[in-house]
Amino acid sequence: MHARSTFNFNRPFIAILITCLLSAVVLMGTLSCLSCDAPDQEGALVVYVYDSFASEWGPGPIVEEAFEKATGLELELVAVGDGAQALARAIDEKARPKADVLLGVDNHLLPKAVSADIFMPYRPENAALVPSDLVLDDQWRVTPFDWGSFAIIWDSERLAEPPRTLEDLTKPEYERSLILMDPRTSTPGYGFLAWTKAVYGDDMPDYWQRLKPSILTLSPGWDTGYGLFTKGEAPLVISYTTSPAYHAEYETAGRYQALIFPEGHPVQIEGAGILRGTSRPQAAKAFIDFMLSPEFQSAIPLSNWMYPIVADTVLPASFEHAPKPTTNLLVDPAVLEGAERSALDALN
Repeated sequence: MHARSTFNFNRPFIAILITCLLSAVVLMGTLSCLSCDAPDQEGALVVYVYDSFASEWGPGPIVEEAFEKATGLELELVAVGDGAQALARAIDEKARPKADVLLGVDNHLLPKAVSADIFMPYRPENAALVPSDLVLDDQWRVTPFDWGSFAIIWDSERLAEPPRTLEDLTKPEYERSLILMDPRTSTPGYGFLAWTKAVYGDDMPDYWQRLKPSILTLSPGWDTGYGLFTKGEAPLVISYTTSPAYHAEYETAGRYQALIFPEGHPVQIEGAGILRGTSRPQAAKAFIDFMLSPEFQSAIPLSNWMYPIVADTVLPASFEHAPKPTTNLLVDPAVLEGAERSALDALN
């Protein structure tokens, strides 16, 4: 039997207690609002990007100059490896973020970012410019800025007869002929993984086991892998249907060709989001808005070699050499859970 308390809560005491509690709640709400509306801290807006974006031939230098001119804000683009590596770093730094924006999260990696809760929602002012079928997230934690389709690129001067299907890649004549990227660190590597999962389903590990003799290497990122390809290390590489457009623009059209397979090709949609804990939320929002501007979008085709997210952006003539897949595959990221480990185990 519990002892009865000898302290009585009289009405005046309760009234005072309630008043104090309500005052504390109001004060906390006020401080929270002041924090949300506080001006940005001094310094540059830091954006994590993948290596090729920040390179001298990528969109980075163009975007940096145009953004600073348009907004008067200082921008610092920090290259942190391929897209998957950039995401992993942002997740590792979640408690104390060192960047304000993460650029390069795609439709296949988005669930990992959402699960880690690293992004704050922000719908850009010109969000209506994004086609509805290319919207990555209904909460706008990530805003898309370009898209493309993965494909196997063939060096026609080093290989007489190319593969015609994913299954053909496993044939003995293509031994050590294919350069892939590691799906743990690279978005094209993860895109190829998604491709094989979409086509082979539960039999995907068996496919990777049969593919093993054809793989020359798993590079950590696209820029390294594609560099090996253009140096002649292997005649086949995973890249994008738009890669031949690059060679047509700066070299001779025809040597490097994107192979269109009847199984269809996975679509990649790239985006950027504002990291929770940013000290420059207003500048970060300005950057997300700027991604959908003509200045940013017009830089994408000839520097990132992808399709701009804004449909009426003019494409260069070299994009006539980028073939269109007959079937586009939008792979449900949920089915990719554990797929990296299964594929890599099959290669061991």
